[in-house]
Amino acid sequence: MTHAMLKGSNVPLEATTVRAVLHWTPGQEVPDVDVSALLLGADGRVRSDEDFVFYNQPRHPSGKVWRLGKKRVAESLTDTIQTDLAGVEPGVGRILLVASADGVSFDRVPALGILLYDAAVADGEPLARFDIKPETGAETALICGELYRRGEGWKFRALGEGYSNGLRGLATDFGISVDESEAEQERGGPETTASQPLPPEQPTSALPQQPAYGYPEPASAQPAYGYPQAPPATAQPAYGYPQPQPVPVPVAVDPDFRLPPQGPQFIGR
Repeated sequence: MTHAMLKGSNVPLEATTVRAVLHWTPGQEVPDVDVSALLLGADGRVRSDEDFVFYNQPRHPSGKVWRLGKKRVAESLTDTIQTDLAGVEPGVGRILLVASADGVSFDRVPALGILLYDAAVADGEPLARFDIKPETGAETALICGELYRRGEGWKFRALGEGYSNGLRGLATDFGISVDESEAEQERGGPETTASQPLPPEQPTSALPQQPAYGYPEPASAQPAYGYPQAPPATAQPAYGYPQPQPVPVPVAVDPDFRLPPQGPQFIGR
């Protein structure tokens, strides 16, 4: 019999290998959804980054928790995490089952839910189902539920707890180290804060234009360092190089022309 679960309720698990299937209805405006798992120690945090099973790290080093990937099932898409509960290391007390929507809020993801199956039973009915309804709709990551130890066995608890800062923010809260440079690249560069306001806009024509290195510049631009500039019309001669000379214009000369006597020596003679 399938247990229809409410938020906060729990159910014991007799299966030794559990398949958790996240499902939703795809559509033109529906974001892509991914499932992941975080293995938590006694302190409620991961022991290392290897305890994060997701699309870039689909299998835990122990081999007991892994991601099966996405499938189309009837009108739904699914993404699945499978766990060998009997083989999970003793240091792991809880396994969070997480959904993330790639920065898009879950109010745009219809019919979101999670189904738990006994992986050893082919085509069996779900052990439990939880229809997830985000509290605000602005969440971009959700803890759908958790597998947790109780005595010698395991239970599943339905949670539906949301994060508005996505899978990265959720994972950081549980001890996953985040490369800030990668985070900045995902955000498209550093954000402007209140202490660093943007300068007022100026008309494009009023903005000073810097020369493009290695390209010819307009006449009003400053010279680009290291490149020869076209000399102005009044330029001085370039040192060490012959300068062009004006071409003389030929003049017709009268063959009978004689210069008159010149100088004071011819006066009075």
